[in-house]
Order: sequence, then structure tokens, then C-alpha cells
Amino acid sequence: MSIEDRAKATGKNIEGKAQEALGNITGDPEDKAEGKAKQAESEVRHGIEDVKDNVKKKID
Repeated sequence: MSIEDRAKATGKNIEGKAQEALGNITGDPEDKAEGKAKQAESEVRHGIEDVKDNVKKKID
């Protein structure tokens, strides 16, 4: 597990939520879509870290 990777994923999630909120306020569908995409990327990154953690636990 990399705390740095998890922190980057959390940062990407926060960035995505902010961009989606901005898109909702301004009515810009592109900002909303990009924000949602960043949040999805964050979920994938967290999932990868979970898999790494599980593999490491099984090895140890």
C-alpha cells in the first residue's frame, strides 16, 4: 500500500467533486462530465490500492 498513491487518489476525487459542482453552478456539461470522470478515476485508483493491500496480506 502506498499512502502517497491513496492521497493522490483522494485529491483527484476532491478535484472531481469540485469540478462537477462548478459545472452544476455554471451549467457547463463539460465540467460536470470531467468532474465525474475524475471521481471515477479516483475510485479505480483506490480499488487498485485495495488489491495491492490484499495481495500483500496474503503474501505475508
